[in-house]
Amino acid sequence: MKHSSKFKKWASAALVTAAALASGAVMAQNIKIGAINPYSGPMALYGTEVTRGYELAVDQINASGGLLGRKVELVRGDASNPQQGIATVEQLAVKDRVDMFLGTYISGISLTASDAAMRYNKLYWETNAVAVNLTERGLPNFIRSGPDGNSFAVTSVNVIRNLIAPNLKKDIKDLKVWIEHEDSIYGTGIAQVQRKLLTDAGARVVGVGSHPARTIDLNDSVLRAKQAAPDVVVQTGYVPDGNLLLRTIREQGFKPGAILMVGTGDTPETLEAIGAAYLEGILVIGYPRNDISDAFGPGHRAFLAAYRAKYKSDPIAPQCMAAYSGTLIMAEAIKAAGSLDPEKVRAAAAKLDKPESSYPSGFGAKFDNNMQNVRAWFTASQWQSGKMVTVFPQNAALSGVTVRPLGRP
Repeated sequence: MKHSSKFKKWASAALVTAAALASGAVMAQNIKIGAINPYSGPMALYGTEVTRGYELAVDQINASGGLLGRKVELVRGDASNPQQGIATVEQLAVKDRVDMFLGTYISGISLTASDAAMRYNKLYWETNAVAVNLTERGLPNFIRSGPDGNSFAVTSVNVIRNLIAPNLKKDIKDLKVWIEHEDSIYGTGIAQVQRKLLTDAGARVVGVGSHPARTIDLNDSVLRAKQAAPDVVVQTGYVPDGNLLLRTIREQGFKPGAILMVGTGDTPETLEAIGAAYLEGILVIGYPRNDISDAFGPGHRAFLAAYRAKYKSDPIAPQCMAAYSGTLIMAEAIKAAGSLDPEKVRAAAAKLDKPESSYPSGFGAKFDNNMQNVRAWFTASQWQSGKMVTVFPQNAALSGVTVRPLGRP
């Protein structure tokens, strides 16, 4: 009986200790973040590049002690189309038990994936998708740290007014503009605002063309644009359709006074596909690049050094640095909230007040009622001698940079 009593006491103590250890283990578990991006299909290179930005930020966060006393772990979730985005979120939420989500290179995927995340009451922090209606939905789990499509449209008109018109020796009111765009919520939303802002500025929009991002033929679109004889062609899309448009313009001998690519056209893939000679002078509106000034993007040199050390190459696309900066903003909001609960993080993010040029991408942090960061903007670069060179705004460009002629060879 004595031995039995002692055994019971020992067993009871062991169970208590085991439970305490198990509880401690649970408390010490990593914060698991589902990174929703296309890791297969034609956009895989850029989905991976966005996630590299997350990885570099997570490395920095973990080196500084993690979040909420826990290390951060990224779990990749492949989503190459909106329907797959739903299924991937469900898998990560149920099977992988992620605590929240980060995304994504494609607006259509962000739309469905964030809605699916809401069903599990999990935060969806958006760094790169830009469609305006992503924040206008008022989804309570959704916060966007990067610029939106309206910023693309505003920057488009500013570049046309301040760079293209003077280069063509015309006033913006004398310019004829053709707008071309891919036809998802991303391209369509931006094109609608571009048209309105250009018309309000006095420019003549001579046509608007649309096409699927995965189209394999843009001959009809380019023929219609060519017949309209615009001074400027503005294209909003992704890498595959952007490259196809440039090839088709060249093949048809179409020579507008200027070509302005929005959201695409600035990658090594485009350089390889089109060639430096034809790209010379083309303007591209996109995320801030690594050749920005130190005053505009403090910390961008350290970001570049970390990228090179980890991946043994230069960044493939500027979306990476925007993803990196956005993840750092997210970490600040979570620390301030002391929680991963969407409502608490939303409230903490709403109180952030960082001026522009607080992060490597030049972003600040100030969120409106729809949880859109209003201190995140795009820049414009130009192809010059086979390289992208930041030319707009002036405070982002390096000293001595000038805009080269815009016409096609």
